[in-house]
Amino acid sequence: MSLLSVPWSLLPSGTFLTMLALFFTVFALLFDFMKRRRSWSRYPPGPTSLPFFGNILQVDFKNLSEYCARLRKRHGDIFSLQLCWDNLVFINGFENVKEGLITRSDDTSDRPHFAINDSYGYKKNCEGVIGAKYGQSWRDVKRFSLSTLRDFGLGKKSLAERVTEEAGFLCSAFKSKEGRPFDPHFMINNAVSNVICSITFGDRFEYDDKKFMKVLSLFEDLFKATTELILQLANVIPVLVHIPGMARKTFKARDDLFDFLRGIIAEHKESWDPNLKRDFIDVFLEEMEKVKGDPNSCFNENNLLLTVGDLFTAGTETTSTTLRFGLLYMILYPDIQRRVQKEIDQVIGRERKPTMDDRAKMPYTNAVVHEIQRYADIAPLSVPHKTSRDTEINGFFIPKATTLFFSLSSVLKDESIWATPYQFYPENFLDADGHFIKRDAFIPFSAGRRICLGEQLAKMELFLFFTTFLQQFTFFIPRDQPRPKEETIEVTIKSPKPYQLCAEVR
Repeated sequence: MSLLSVPWSLLPSGTFLTMLALFFTVFALLFDFMKRRRSWSRYPPGPTSLPFFGNILQVDFKNLSEYCARLRKRHGDIFSLQLCWDNLVFINGFENVKEGLITRSDDTSDRPHFAINDSYGYKKNCEGVIGAKYGQSWRDVKRFSLSTLRDFGLGKKSLAERVTEEAGFLCSAFKSKEGRPFDPHFMINNAVSNVICSITFGDRFEYDDKKFMKVLSLFEDLFKATTELILQLANVIPVLVHIPGMARKTFKARDDLFDFLRGIIAEHKESWDPNLKRDFIDVFLEEMEKVKGDPNSCFNENNLLLTVGDLFTAGTETTSTTLRFGLLYMILYPDIQRRVQKEIDQVIGRERKPTMDDRAKMPYTNAVVHEIQRYADIAPLSVPHKTSRDTEINGFFIPKATTLFFSLSSVLKDESIWATPYQFYPENFLDADGHFIKRDAFIPFSAGRRICLGEQLAKMELFLFFTTFLQQFTFFIPRDQPRPKEETIEVTIKSPKPYQLCAEVR
């Protein structure tokens, strides 16, 4: 007897509803199985998944890199997960990551769609630059952004001087502590952010600016929200965003950050002069004027907001977090700090300000800065990619529209490459004669087509801020406090746990 031939009218209403529910449940289970079954040969292995949910209830989003490291031991360097109906593949090991990011870059340079971004106006020709899909819009905005950043000093002496000046302001703030213990977190955030703000907004903010301090604190809330299970579910079940109060609670940090940026953009629009290019926003407004009336152009007001948000966020948090790790390692390893100071005294002295030309003459300091980045490993899984067509990595078949996570951590801590991958060891970047050596496996900014847009600026900031710090101060653990631990907090990016230090003027 088929389902349609059942005399439903003769059955009690309760039985009818029960059988109907049973039918739809069986149908949904079969549909789920057919949609998610891994019929592809050579598809990467992974843990058993549940109907509907896949592995989403098993994943430890708050410690994702550690969770993935455990799965790597069980399933190998290339393994898969299932988040509801979304396929995820994780790539570990230098050779595999290099193959995926560089050799297969045409196949792997797309970005996954995040449903929660739709409410912020993400759509075709309006996706910013970091999360933009791999296509012409992304190429146009990336090319424009790099060109504009160069026009405002990227890679030039003028921007290096601006960084050095900001480092001087930060050192004055350190000096005002008069040797007392303090947490350098938000002062470093503010200083680093001022560099990108001067390019993007044409302005900097004082370290006691309460409004800007509040804005900087939003970054922590923003990154923390990405580790919440409800956000991961909302990406694959978008209807959850419409639960009363859910959206505001989950996305409050981003709402507040965008409100701040909208205010700055509004001020620029009011005072905009086509003959005066003060900053990145002004140049973008000029580009918008050129394509006015073209609905297919990526130079529109909402994309201005998203692009400025990308530059502001990326140009603030990663570099400042790396510098915080740098100072932490200096108070934990005072012998290394003294050796860096000795090289600074020999090459620069204590009066002249550091310049980028000094880096080539300071192999040990350069090695320490690189080792801070390698050992801190602040972006263990980088930004997710997506395959734009079927591809293969190390013999594994990866179908189109699969989300890819390239484990930078597995490269920066690869035991087959680094002498002491799990220790802070600047000699990882020095040869037997003490000369600095470049390492192919040093990829904290990722690699390939989607390599970090701000790599050049970040390298400049890290060297100039770090050498200025150690030129002017000796940092040490407060005498009445225990030795800080090297444990980290992981919320999308890894950051050091709060710590205090003392800065003694040299």
